[in-house]
Amino acid sequence: MPRATLSLDLPEQVWVSALSRQYPAAEFTVLAAMPADETGVGLVEISDDDIEPIVTTIDGYESVVSVTILEAQADRALVQFETTEPLLIQSLSEAGIPLELPITIVDGEVTVELTAPREKLSELGSLLDGFGIPFELISITQSIDTQSLLTEDQYDLLETAIEHGYYDTPRTCTLTELAEKVGLAKSTTSEKLHRAEGKVMKKFIGREEAEIV
Repeated sequence: MPRATLSLDLPEQVWVSALSRQYPAAEFTVLAAMPADETGVGLVEISDDDIEPIVTTIDGYESVVSVTILEAQADRALVQFETTEPLLIQSLSEAGIPLELPITIVDGEVTVELTAPREKLSELGSLLDGFGIPFELISITQSIDTQSLLTEDQYDLLETAIEHGYYDTPRTCTLTELAEKVGLAKSTTSEKLHRAEGKVMKKFIGREEAEIV
């Protein structure tokens, strides 16, 4: 399943975004967040050299329904909050994508990592645009469980090929040398390798075949 890393520029109507822009050196780490009817509740840890002016500013935002300081030190505070503008939680919830926590907001920006089908990620992009949340796709990767995808022989062959540099650039192991290492004919090795490579590539681009062998 694809795993995407997004960088988001939170709009100032989100209180934590506005506050983090006011105090750009501070770190706001969201430890928990969930929707609650038409609001959102969460737990945020705030870190800064001087925490008091930041904490005392939170309940001044109209979108903050309630705020409870659970713990406070000179450079750190743990705050529980409820807000009427849970845009990030709402957009992820509507797209059917769970928010992976913790996330840290600095100067209005946050990087999130999400695991979801491609169609869900595409839907999320549309929702973020609709909520006015600019974002940049930093990376997208596809995780593949090759051990369950391939037969034991195919997995061992690929593992041997990788170990001996068959896929290195430049290649440090030829097909002939690989065949000798696994004790197979060159043509047999080529065919088995091609079948294994085909399964991995089709899985990677989402065109997995029903046939496993």
